[in-house]
Amino acid sequence: MKRQIDIISSIDWLSVILYLMLIGFGWMNIFAVNYNPNDGSFFQFGHRYTMQLAWILISLMLILAIFIIDSRFFSFIAYPAYGLGLLMLLIVLVIGTAIHSSKSWIVLGPVSLQPSEFAKVATILALAKYLSGYNLKITRLKDIFYSLLIIFLPALLIIAQPDFGSTIVYGVLLLVLFREGLPGWVLIVLVALIVLFLATFLVSHFVIVSVLFGLAVAGIALFSKKPVVFFLSLLVITGIAGVLAGLSYFNYLPRDKYLILMLTVGISGIAAFIFAVRTKIREIYLILLLLGITIGFTYSVDFVFHRVMKEHQQHRVNVMLGLESDPYGYEYNVRQSKIAIGSGGFAGKGFLQGTQTKFRFVPEQSTDFIFCTVGEEWGFLGSFGLVVVYVGLLIRLLILAERQRSKFSRIYGYGVVSVLFFHFAVNIGMTIGLFPVIGIPLPFLSYGGSSLMAFTIMLFIFIKLDSSRKTYLI
Repeated sequence: MKRQIDIISSIDWLSVILYLMLIGFGWMNIFAVNYNPNDGSFFQFGHRYTMQLAWILISLMLILAIFIIDSRFFSFIAYPAYGLGLLMLLIVLVIGTAIHSSKSWIVLGPVSLQPSEFAKVATILALAKYLSGYNLKITRLKDIFYSLLIIFLPALLIIAQPDFGSTIVYGVLLLVLFREGLPGWVLIVLVALIVLFLATFLVSHFVIVSVLFGLAVAGIALFSKKPVVFFLSLLVITGIAGVLAGLSYFNYLPRDKYLILMLTVGISGIAAFIFAVRTKIREIYLILLLLGITIGFTYSVDFVFHRVMKEHQQHRVNVMLGLESDPYGYEYNVRQSKIAIGSGGFAGKGFLQGTQTKFRFVPEQSTDFIFCTVGEEWGFLGSFGLVVVYVGLLIRLLILAERQRSKFSRIYGYGVVSVLFFHFAVNIGMTIGLFPVIGIPLPFLSYGGSSLMAFTIMLFIFIKLDSSRKTYLI
């Protein structure tokens, strides 16, 4: 009895109350979207609001189970849970059912489960387990590599479904690595890759490779500490390009300026490698490696965009970047979403009074675009209140993470905060046109059993770990 009282008194009830507020408010909005007085009994499981209520009850039972389990169990089960998550992601590729063009679901009678949602929990657990190990230094390349492998291995399986939205969620776990001391140069590289990623859509490959090549030449000259090397490099490169251009002019090579550029880069790279061997300047090896990786990265972006992403996802990205117009497709969905949110005004139209969402002008009102219902029926006040609750929960979880005595618990807490923040920011950003529509739910509000149970498990494992922080150093 004493142990039970200790557990109850040590629970962070503020986080629990904020969670209950979110799932309760979410259910009200799902009910508002789907309720029809002519649909018959409230308790028919064909209704989304009835199904969501069932998922809420199951989630509450999962919370009780989590609080019964010893906190040390979650560290012990981290790697097995991660392995099971990878196995389920492999299974869904074989026997999964395609919904909205993604083979992401395992259908068991009337119930559909999405393994990628639960894989997020397992990935955070495994990452926390690895990073809290003995003699680990996040500044070592080996430890950085294994950390990135834990994060991106499930992401590779999910993109094969393909589910682009769920895939990019895993990237936010890099924030956890920075909290644990990942070197700043890695952040610079990541920012550079993001810039390069966007450039592949906005600028030709010829320009991109030319800029990367120029930066590489400047870098080699800088590390050689001899200004003459820069001018000699330009002379050699000009000579190589001139010879190749002459061969192309006399039809010994195709008249393709991009091919000439790539051959120039390749031959110059060999010359630079020989120069590095003779001068023993190791930094040149790194520059040549980075040049190869960045050029390869531009091709991988092309491959993913044209071969992995579905046509409608390509349109969304192109429209978002202003490369094409789609007034009756993607732009229509986002425009209707903005109209719904804006029509709510300051105080909203009132519960069950939404017209844009009620008459199906807004797509996926119960799932990806649930925030539209909030904006239309509850107005600015309701939307602002919802944001305050979310931000309050995130800040509270950050405070809990920082007060952990266990490294495992702290890292896990930061993983939870990172994933929740990404879903919250991107989902709301989608509905108001700040981000492309990538199909990720709003935690605790969007309709769906898999997302609700996964987010509930994710959150309450951390609350359980926090409740035991004075008892165990996991």
